[in-house]
Amino acid sequence: MQATFRSRIPKEDPIVKQPPELTRRGFIRATAAMLGAPCILPASASGTVAPSNRINVAMIGTGNQGSQDTRAFLAEPDVQVVAVCDVNRASYGYKTDQQFLGREPVRAMVEKHYAEQRRSGTYHGCDAYRDFREVLARKDVDVVAIVTPDHWHATMAIMAARAGKDIYCEKPLSLTVEEGRAMADAVRRHGVVLQTGSHHRSAPRLRFVCELVRNGRIGELKRMTAYVPGWNKTGPTAAWKPMPVPEGFDYDMWLGPAPWEPYHKDRCLYNFRFILDYSGGQVTNTGAHSLDLAQWANGTDHSGPVEVEDAGSEFPTDGLFNVATKVHFRARYANGVELECAQSDEPIACRFEGTEGFVQTGFWTAGFLCDPPSLRTAIIGPSDIHLGSGTNHFRNFLDCVKNRREPLAPVEVGHRTATLCHIGNIAMRLKRNLRWDPTTERFTNDDLANHLLGRSYRAPWSLAG
Repeated sequence: MQATFRSRIPKEDPIVKQPPELTRRGFIRATAAMLGAPCILPASASGTVAPSNRINVAMIGTGNQGSQDTRAFLAEPDVQVVAVCDVNRASYGYKTDQQFLGREPVRAMVEKHYAEQRRSGTYHGCDAYRDFREVLARKDVDVVAIVTPDHWHATMAIMAARAGKDIYCEKPLSLTVEEGRAMADAVRRHGVVLQTGSHHRSAPRLRFVCELVRNGRIGELKRMTAYVPGWNKTGPTAAWKPMPVPEGFDYDMWLGPAPWEPYHKDRCLYNFRFILDYSGGQVTNTGAHSLDLAQWANGTDHSGPVEVEDAGSEFPTDGLFNVATKVHFRARYANGVELECAQSDEPIACRFEGTEGFVQTGFWTAGFLCDPPSLRTAIIGPSDIHLGSGTNHFRNFLDCVKNRREPLAPVEVGHRTATLCHIGNIAMRLKRNLRWDPTTERFTNDDLANHLLGRSYRAPWSLAG
């Protein structure tokens, strides 16, 4: 029996309604369900066998990280990037002065990539959108990559799950604890796969360090330190003034569910991460990686600490940026392990201290330190705890799209790591010692702190999408 292959939705009408079609992947899943067999695709469904066997990906967000993620998906032979979406048509103003990004430059990058693989040397099959809802309406899109400012993650992911799209969502998973829980519930309810962009889980050295800790190679774990860098941008001072919205930039859509505020170039694009309405500073930026590793090594990536307190953080007194200029908080887990999140000028990720030694590793150039030295060449045996394999976070996600298994950083794990980031930020903002219940996901001793677990949405947007 041969499956009916999907047809492309015309570029002229991206939200046209089409009659239901049975894709090859859908046919295999349906047949497996009828036969009571596991829904695992054959090897022939991967690679570049035929266009109908590829995973069609749409990129929502084409800025600094979005362009990098687009390149990662383009590198996979069984992926077809069919659409890009961004509220910015094209501009400078991203992480570096040299970056000229937005939906049109990234679409051009995609089409150049595919053109180089064709004999004709031309390709025009990637559509560009301003409104993500048009992307979600396309029946031929299997996967959406959400690489937007944090304040958009929840609404987009919940709507994508409802539309039956599998999701690659960049870290931090959410802007608030309540958003993260709603995202996790939606992913489970609709049976889609979500991979959080915590790509350091796919780095062998970092995984090895966490396996050493989990397998007791440093004795009983007592203390963890997760590091974050300082600000890498300078924002306007108290004298800043509104600016005209540039042509080609849909500022109202960029704000979305966030409160209305006058436009300034340093509010948007890469700099959003330094404003609390849209992000959580370096705690949710780099800390979403280092704190994620701490959760992983401690075996608590489906839970969290029971206490969190400020340890001397500092915040700006004026200006547009309002996240912590100095990050410093502590947390304590039910198993007695203490966690400190501190700032460092070095690219250190985490340090783990136990009763019989320590291990410390960095993200890139900070290397690997340990005591005893024998830990450097330790072997994780077949009967030990293994925390996964592979070196490609995107490949892991795509394989799970096909076999419907849990990816390396599933939605619940991403939610719990983001939660640790959020409650750390709350403790620093309130300058308080807060008791946290990871089961109910509420503070047990502070109503104001609980109020900060969620945000109000600007109409017409809501957490329900």
